[in-house]
Amino acid sequence: MLSAAVIAWATAALLSPHTPGTVAEGTEHVRTTVALFLRNSAVGTLVLSALSGWLLFPTRRPKAPRRDWAIAAVLGVLVISSVYQLIWLQAAVLD
Repeated sequence: MLSAAVIAWATAALLSPHTPGTVAEGTEHVRTTVALFLRNSAVGTLVLSALSGWLLFPTRRPKAPRRDWAIAAVLGVLVISSVYQLIWLQAAVLD
């Protein structure tokens, strides 16, 4: 599940039009389609992150939680960047 969340996040990150001036002339008609794809990828990443976090953190904790901290860091990056993507899309593209 965590791998699927990372793949969904990376796909959306590689297609992200955050750089100003990336709209080529004549391609304005695909702006809504790309924005919807990015929104759906961000929501999918959030769902997959929640599911993988739920499955990867059992009730019994290990003595050295290095693995848990690493997984929590990866999940944190995925969630924060997906929420940022949703906020950015709402403010910049879908207005």
